[in-house]
Parts: sequence; C-alpha cells; structure tokens
Amino acid sequence: MFDIHSLLRKNIRSLTPYSSARDEYAGGDAILLDANENPFNDPYNRYPDPHQQKLKSRIAALKSVKPGNVFIGNGSDEAIDLLIRAFCEPRVDNIISISPTYGMYRVCADINDVAYRPALLTPDRQLDILSIQELTDENSKLLFLCSPNNPTSNSFRRDDMKYLIRTFEGIVVLDEAYIDFSVEATFLRELNSFPNLVILQTLSKAWGMAGIRLGMAFADEAVIGVLDRIKYPYNINALTQQMALEGIGDEARKQEWVRIILKERASLGQKLLGLNIVRDVLPSDANFLMVRFENPQGVFRYLTDHKIIVRDRSGVELCEGFLRITIGTADENMMLMEALSRYNPLDYKTDP
Repeated sequence: MFDIHSLLRKNIRSLTPYSSARDEYAGGDAILLDANENPFNDPYNRYPDPHQQKLKSRIAALKSVKPGNVFIGNGSDEAIDLLIRAFCEPRVDNIISISPTYGMYRVCADINDVAYRPALLTPDRQLDILSIQELTDENSKLLFLCSPNNPTSNSFRRDDMKYLIRTFEGIVVLDEAYIDFSVEATFLRELNSFPNLVILQTLSKAWGMAGIRLGMAFADEAVIGVLDRIKYPYNINALTQQMALEGIGDEARKQEWVRIILKERASLGQKLLGLNIVRDVLPSDANFLMVRFENPQGVFRYLTDHKIIVRDRSGVELCEGFLRITIGTADENMMLMEALSRYNPLDYKTDP
C-alpha cells in the first residue's frame, strides 16, 4: 500500500499551517474588519480566496476530476518546488529525472539542496528504464518525467511510464505541459489508479495565458492536501484567478488555437525539410519543432540579427545541432521561412 506519510519530511508531517483571516471566515456579505485590509478600492482591497474554490471547481469540471484532486500554483514551477520541499530532506534524499528535459526540475532541486540524478534518454529519445532504476535507491523520493518532453518534442511510450509509476517507491511527477498538442491521451483519466502520481498541466501553452502564471497539479487528495498545507496563503492573486476563470470559460477558442497550431506545425515542418541548410526535423507532439541545421549557431545568429528569436539547443545532450522553433502565427512562420531562404552560410561561419 502506498503511504504518503512515510515519504514526507518529518517537519512537514508535524507542520501547523498558517491560518489566514479568510480561513477563519469565508462566508458571504459581511463587514470585514478582521484582515487589516484597506476599506477602500473594492474589490482589490480584499485578499483573494486562499483556496481558489471557484476556480478549482471550474478546473475540476473541465478536467473531469474532483476539486480535491486539484492544486493551483503560481505556474507549474510552484508545484515542482513545493513537492521537493515536502518530500525531500536536503542533503539526504534525491530526485530522479531524465536528460534532456525541462531545466526547472534541476534548478528547484539545487535551490532546495537536494541531489538530482538524471538518466540520459535512449538514442531514439525514449525512457531508459534500466538507467532510471540503477540511479534509484532508498532515498529517491521524486521521479520527474515530462511527456511530451521539452526539448525533444516527443511523447514517451505509455507502457514505459505506467511501469515506472507502478514500480517507483516514491512520487512520480508527470509534466503534461504540452499534452494538448499530442496525439497521446492525458494520464488524468487514470489518476485514481495511481495514488503516487502527480500530473502537472498549465494555462501557459494551449490556453495562451503564460502571462498570468497559473499552473495546475492533479493528484490523490492526500498529496493535494500536503501542497495546500505548505503553500503560501495567498499564492494566486485575485486578478490571476479572474483571468483564469474567463480564459477557461472559452474552451472552443482554445481548441481553435490548438487546431491552427497543429496545422501550422505540420506545414512549417514540411517547408523546413525543403531547405538545403536543414538536416532533420523531429516529429513533434508539442507546440514547437526541433530542427537540425548544418550550422545551428550561425543560423541562430542570423535569425537574431533579423529579429526572429528561436532557442539554441545545439549544446544539449541528444539535441546536438538543433534549434527549437516555437510555432507562431501563419504570418510569423512565413517570415521565418522567408528569412531562412535568404540565409547565406558564408556570412555566418562558425568560429574555428
């Protein structure tokens, strides 16, 4: 049986969480003289709902889970940080992950003084289960997987992920930031089968709300309860909550955006393969393409000079020679192609 309490740090198990004024009174209309708020400038003079109850209910309905399975954070990075703080004793425990992948897993581990052990993906950019198991010991508390993965753009084999969730004796964190662009289904429908699974999603990608910084974690109610206890009381401000409610209220608009991005992804990938400076374009389950160029650093400098900004991933393991190109609008993608068609390698030689 999975026992979350055996994984928690001792100080977290015994923690008395902060109780805010809105924890003590969350009723309707009243004369509020309890929280030392300014009585003017309604409604922004009031502290926001620390439990985001209305937003959680809407997200739960949208994702077909219970509100008790939802944690809302200041971006997915807050959930990542809180999970490490809850389950990993500094200088004792360790985190298992993969390489290459999203860089904040390592950054959060380093900030919390927790050892980070990445397993290199296989040459075809899939999970190396044996390497992950060899890195794991009795102090391995968290396993971070990102699928579809950033930067490799691919989804991992579902059976491999299920095997790791079943066999890892800790919390498995599956980051699904790019799931809306994938042919693979989310693991949300299987959440009740895996009490040690945490699924991260975000409003930053498909929903077009990166600027409001709202991430979501879905997990067993016991895990969500831990995150709610240790988060800062008012971690999601009132403006973000309101913008999120408005944004997720128009799912048809989000679906149309995804449709356009997928169409542009396919079109741009084919056009890039037609350029003689392009060696390869990886199949993508995300809203970006990994493109291998003859001279990636030269192309990167050229595009930057022409005010087209892409991400140079050519120095990353298994991504040698690749630039990461986010799918833009049809006009932006056309301007990218026009610029690349004018690229002269002789003008941007790689330094010897």
